[in-house]
Amino acid sequence: MDTTTAITADVIVLGFGKGGKTAAAALADAGKQVVLIEQAEGMYGGTCPNVGCIPTKMLVHYSNAKRLEDAAQEFFANSIERVRALTTAGRAANFNAIDRKDTATVITGSARFTDPHTVAVGEGHDEITVTASTILINTGSEPIVPDIEGIADSAHLVSSSDLTRLERLPEHLVIIGGGYLGLEFASIYRHFGSDVTVLEAADHLLPKEDDDIASVAADILAGDGITIVTGSTVTRVVDTEGGALVSYTIDGKTYTIRADAVLPATGRKPATAGLNLAAAGVETTPRGAVIVDEFLRTSQPHIFALGDVNGGPQFTYISLDDSRIVLDRLLGYGTRSTADRVAVPQTMFITPPLATVGLTEREARGRGLNIKIARENVANIVAFRRAYTVEETRGVMKFILDAETDLILGAAILSIDAQEVINTIALAMRQGVTAATLQDAIYTHPSTSEAFNEVFTKIIA
Repeated sequence: MDTTTAITADVIVLGFGKGGKTAAAALADAGKQVVLIEQAEGMYGGTCPNVGCIPTKMLVHYSNAKRLEDAAQEFFANSIERVRALTTAGRAANFNAIDRKDTATVITGSARFTDPHTVAVGEGHDEITVTASTILINTGSEPIVPDIEGIADSAHLVSSSDLTRLERLPEHLVIIGGGYLGLEFASIYRHFGSDVTVLEAADHLLPKEDDDIASVAADILAGDGITIVTGSTVTRVVDTEGGALVSYTIDGKTYTIRADAVLPATGRKPATAGLNLAAAGVETTPRGAVIVDEFLRTSQPHIFALGDVNGGPQFTYISLDDSRIVLDRLLGYGTRSTADRVAVPQTMFITPPLATVGLTEREARGRGLNIKIARENVANIVAFRRAYTVEETRGVMKFILDAETDLILGAAILSIDAQEVINTIALAMRQGVTAATLQDAIYTHPSTSEAFNEVFTKIIA
């Protein structure tokens, strides 16, 4: 391209994530002229299918399929290659799903606002400017590199994205942070054969969960051979000829461990740097999240922010729901909002997975609610025969129930298929289905759901 190109469209979508691509497709199908701008070819489709949900869950599957007789490095390399093949195919499918539409165009490059209705891509004679009456920001989030001496410059620093693409299995992976992301990778890489150490600043893992659930999860991880160091503060990372030396303190005493790879799993921040939001008059929080109202409108009513970039829950399915809210605003009745969300579940894909929804026991008691607790270890739920058929009886099921109405206020399911059955519980909570109804329901056999026939009878408090 030799000269600056100017394009006028109805809608600009910044970022190819779940919310952005879903909205772009629907708006194009409605006859709107849509321009979707993605900064990197490797991210067509967004984080989830490229470096997030899909590749990581594939790695969970492959790591659990590894046998003792499999050579760790070869098995790992083959698994990564299979992940790469699927993500490559997914990128092409995502690109074509938008670009083949008559009223949609995909532009690859870094975008920046020049005014409230215009963004520019590229520079100089290669610059493209796009102007539209409606703009959707869907640029996602990016990993936070903590302020630890030496870590940013370490040759052994890896991101969560890197860990879905490494070609060689690390001998020793050190993970800084014991949250969902850190523990998922700890479980994955341990099952592939790496030595894994998790350094967690809190005095126990998963401090947001009830202590009994966190304790079972910690026992499972430790039983798989993962070293968990709680109450630790990482102070320094130094590269040496034999790898990185990670120093941390506990109660004022300093310890050091060696690592081939160091993963900071200390959170993600909205990816807004470089967008020049000030030129658009779009306000952000001190952390860089785009400020939105319940309809996902920014400080500029014609600009919306979807997904991680607006500072909400960092889940692909939330980004998808964001697209429903925006599409209702642009094509529907404009009544749907974030206030409509009730009982949103989440899953940590350790093995077996931990899925939760609603209130914990601690939160419910803190609110002074009159509750009863149904809880049982998976191994003791006689009706849960599926756990025995697949030889995975580790875990626990726990439900927080309203003592007067028998409605479910919250749940924590640490078991096989937890990522599936938690959706049934969430739906029950939204529709006002009682625990007794779930207890007496008919389920297929053997299945994880039929554990409900028994666990709701296990009232412990």
